[in-house]
Amino acid sequence: MFVKWIAALIVALNANNRAGEIAAGISFAFLLALVPAGNLMWPILFVVTMLLKINFAAELLFLALFKLIVPLADGLLHRLGLLVLSPPFLSEVFTTGYNLPLLPLTRFNNTVVMGGLVAGLVLWVPVFLLFRRLVVVYRSSLRERIAGSRLARALGRVPLVAAIGGAVRKLGGLALRLR
Repeated sequence: MFVKWIAALIVALNANNRAGEIAAGISFAFLLALVPAGNLMWPILFVVTMLLKINFAAELLFLALFKLIVPLADGLLHRLGLLVLSPPFLSEVFTTGYNLPLLPLTRFNNTVVMGGLVAGLVLWVPVFLLFRRLVVVYRSSLRERIAGSRLARALGRVPLVAAIGGAVRKLGGLALRLR
């Protein structure tokens, strides 16, 4: 499964897919990684991403990568969530929301959930712009250098990398036949 995600991302990076679709997938992965799972908010956000035109392979692959790193930011997310949930003028809004039928299942009143949501929403556009630019730079100047390097040829002989290469060729051929 993980090999297929990597292969699909490589095919997308090297195909004519729009850089914005790949960057949007990565940005949504960042947002989903910041919001802890185990509440109703996470699956709602995930389903919303499945309804959008984004690169799903990029989203799943980067979600797995970001989920490994995000626990290091829990303290910052807690403080940000506390900052959002603490103002007295918002207490009535949050109390009303908590008394609604399904809204408490989102655990919006948890400081880490709220901090992750706010951080993810605020950082979505900068992450999108950064990764869209990185995809464009990769396609314009790095792709050919990487493909022709000795390191790439040596890595091609590693069994896992060879399996990914086979999946890329298979998916790439499928993509060419579909056009």
